[in-house]
Amino acid sequence: MKEEKASSRTEIGTLGEFGLIERITSQHQTIHHSTIAGVGDDAAVLDNGDRYQLISTDLLLEGIHFDLMYHPLKHLGYKAVVVNLSDICAMNGKPTHITVSIGLSNRFSIEAVEEIYEGIYAACRQYDVDLIGGDTTSSRQGLVISVTAIGEVEKEEVVYRSGAKDGDLVCITGDLGAAYLGLQLLEREKQLYLDNPEIQPDLEEQSYVVGRQLKPEARTDIIDLFRKSNFRPTAMIDISDGLASEIFHICQASNCGVLLEEAMVPLRDESQLLALKFQLDPITTALSGGEDYELLFTAPITDLELLKRMPGIYIIGEIKNAAFGKKLLTTGGNHHDLKAQGWAHFEK
Repeated sequence: MKEEKASSRTEIGTLGEFGLIERITSQHQTIHHSTIAGVGDDAAVLDNGDRYQLISTDLLLEGIHFDLMYHPLKHLGYKAVVVNLSDICAMNGKPTHITVSIGLSNRFSIEAVEEIYEGIYAACRQYDVDLIGGDTTSSRQGLVISVTAIGEVEKEEVVYRSGAKDGDLVCITGDLGAAYLGLQLLEREKQLYLDNPEIQPDLEEQSYVVGRQLKPEARTDIIDLFRKSNFRPTAMIDISDGLASEIFHICQASNCGVLLEEAMVPLRDESQLLALKFQLDPITTALSGGEDYELLFTAPITDLELLKRMPGIYIIGEIKNAAFGKKLLTTGGNHHDLKAQGWAHFEK
C-alpha cells in the first residue's frame, strides 16, 4: 500500500505578523478602480470622488494587548479608538467615523460595558468623530475589541510609506519610549500586588509614563499643523511597534536606507531616569518599545527651515540609498546596524 505523503506544516511564528500578511495577501489582486491602495500601509485608500477615503482596522485582545488588572475600562475604550485614529493620521488624513465591535465573556456586567463606551465616546468627542455602527457577540476568551476608523484626505495630500527619497530628513513628532516604560512600571506593580495584596501601587511620581501607556493620543494636531504650514511629508507612519520597526517599514516600502542619530532621538528626562532604574538602555526603549503613537515622517532637505519653525518636530536622521543599510550613529560616534526588535505577534 502506498504511503500518503505527510502534509507540510509551517508555524505562524516563523513568519511573524508581517510575513503572514504578505503570505496571505500576495496572490490577491484588487478588482475595483476605486481601490487606490489596499494592504501594506497604515490605512487602505479608496477613491471617493473628489477626495480619498481612508479605512483602518485594529483588533485588541485581552491578555495580548491589554491587562485589565491595571487598564481601566474607560481608558481602554479611549485607547482602542485612538490607536486606529493614529493610522488615519499616518496617511496625512482626518478621521471622521468609527465602528466598534466587542466580544464579551459572561464575567462582564452591563455597567462594565457602559464604562468601556464612556471611553469610546470620550475619544469621539475629543477627535470629532462619529460612532456609526459595529457588532457585539459573546466571547469565551475574555474581552475583544475591534475598531475600524474611517477618514478622508485631499488626493494631493495623501502620504504613503513609499515616498522617502535619498537625502530626505527623518523626523518625529514627540518623545519616545515613555509608553513602554509605563508598561514596565505597571507590570512591576502588578507583580508586587500579586505577591502581597496589601501593598498599594505607587505611581504618583510617574504619571507621565503611565498616561502614555494607558491613554495615548492621536496626533491630529500635527496634521492640522501640516495643513496650516502648507507642508506635506514624503513618507509617514505612526509608531506603534517602536521607532526601529517603523523606519524599517518606510525603508522597505521606499527601497532606501537610513541613518538615525541617537543624540537626536527625543526622550523625556523622567523616561531616561526610569529606564536606568529598570536597568534598560534609554535609546533601546525608544527604538524597540512601541505604543508611543507619535508620527515618524520624512521630508525634503529643502523644507529644513520650515520644519525648524514647527513646534514639537524633531529631526533625528537622514534617508540614505538602499546600499547604505539601516544604521544608528551612537553618542560615542560609532555606527551600528539598526535592529527591529519591537512588538512581535505570534511569538511563543
